[in-house]
Amino acid sequence: MKNFKRIFCLALCVFMLATAVTGVASAEEATGAAPFRLSVTVNGDTATSRGFCWYTAEEAATKIEFDGMDESFYKVSDVVCEEWDGNYMHKLVVSELKKGTTYTYRVGDGTNWSEWGTFTTDDGDNKVSFINIADVQASNLENFQVGANTLTEAFKKLPGADFVSNCGDFTNDSTNEEWNYYDEAFGAMNKNFTIVPVAGNHDGLGVEYWFNNMFALDTTESVQIKDGVNYSFDYGNAHFAVLNTNDILAISNAQLEWLKNDMKSTDKDWKIVFMHKSPYTLGKDGKWPDALYLQDCLPGVMAECNVDMVFSGHDHQYLRTKPLTNGQIDANGTTWVLSGTAGTKRYEVRPFLAGHFMNTDHIANLVVQKDGYGNYWDGFSWENTTERNIGYCFETVEIDGGTLTLKTYIVNEKTGMTNIVDEIDFTKKTGENKITFEGDNTTSEMDYTLNIIPSFFNLAKYAIGTWLPEFFAMLPELLYSVIVYDTF
Repeated sequence: MKNFKRIFCLALCVFMLATAVTGVASAEEATGAAPFRLSVTVNGDTATSRGFCWYTAEEAATKIEFDGMDESFYKVSDVVCEEWDGNYMHKLVVSELKKGTTYTYRVGDGTNWSEWGTFTTDDGDNKVSFINIADVQASNLENFQVGANTLTEAFKKLPGADFVSNCGDFTNDSTNEEWNYYDEAFGAMNKNFTIVPVAGNHDGLGVEYWFNNMFALDTTESVQIKDGVNYSFDYGNAHFAVLNTNDILAISNAQLEWLKNDMKSTDKDWKIVFMHKSPYTLGKDGKWPDALYLQDCLPGVMAECNVDMVFSGHDHQYLRTKPLTNGQIDANGTTWVLSGTAGTKRYEVRPFLAGHFMNTDHIANLVVQKDGYGNYWDGFSWENTTERNIGYCFETVEIDGGTLTLKTYIVNEKTGMTNIVDEIDFTKKTGENKITFEGDNTTSEMDYTLNIIPSFFNLAKYAIGTWLPEFFAMLPELLYSVIVYDTF
């Protein structure tokens, strides 16, 4: 299926121009109005609000209750109960909460309740910390449990994390069965932390509306919601934007404009972007025009808006670039992080991409994993190997004033030991970002529709004019890799 999507993407470009869960009832056990698939997400002001989404097997009321609080202390809005693929989806948003406060809550219909969960609102200081994972992309319960164990190990390294970002591909096929497995593995944790979800291609392309229907997100500025959601939020002294790289196979003109305006509408010290497809990679997806188009259209926006760091997924290996400005190494540029996989599916390096779609001089850290061993690139060789690199990847980020600390870990699949494979501090002067956009940053349906053809044209223009010639130049090395190493 995924190969078909790749072939379809390429053909389209060419054609256009020539829970066994503690706390939440598992889906297997869910009957009637018992809640399952519960998640807590950022939605609006992180100091005063949260979004909640859950499912029931039959239609039921949509309510939330806070331990020790009556309804006069908070506001409930955007209440939804809708049938979705044989179950009932419930959503609501709670606002007017107090900053820096831990709340204990449960959801249900007033009679049938979930177990109690907790979350903590932003206290408004200049600190924020989070865990980042990507690409669990599982099809069976065993592999979902591997991803959940990776996140459990991450919380041991950063127990006070303010939220967890997931750079997409929550499941492999986005079916009821797989989301039930996801809930069975992750459900006990999901009710006790705030999640920042990112739509992956397995969560959006060909499985319309599933992503938006699994999370209660603020969609007021999203350019569309069919195959993912773009949104943003503040936490501490950082501003975060979440992109949908399923939007017209990569990113639409409308979403690029939204990102530019969004990043110019904040004076927070740190600017960070989450997305799924990765423009900088040496994995198997690093040869296709949809992801590589992002390498063409995003760096200029990042430079113009002073974006510090971008986290992505999609290519199932860990790679951190040096800071880059418009494709050039620059100490004040944007650092791009390919997040690795928290799951079991890993991609080995494709050396034929080097010098074509990936400049190896731009690599600051790379951990590549394959068949029983891991190899890392030291600037000279692809063949340095160590078994300690084989396993499941996660990142922790801690921001304190003008310092951002990134640490990357791998949970070894044989020993269970968690090893650090990358660590770096970034520093900057605070108080220098200024607000330069204060207008309306929503996209009307008409504006989006009018931008569809120009967006496809830009993608196709890149594919024909930039990607295709470089692909043909790379073809001899690619064929050699296929014949000698059986690696495509």
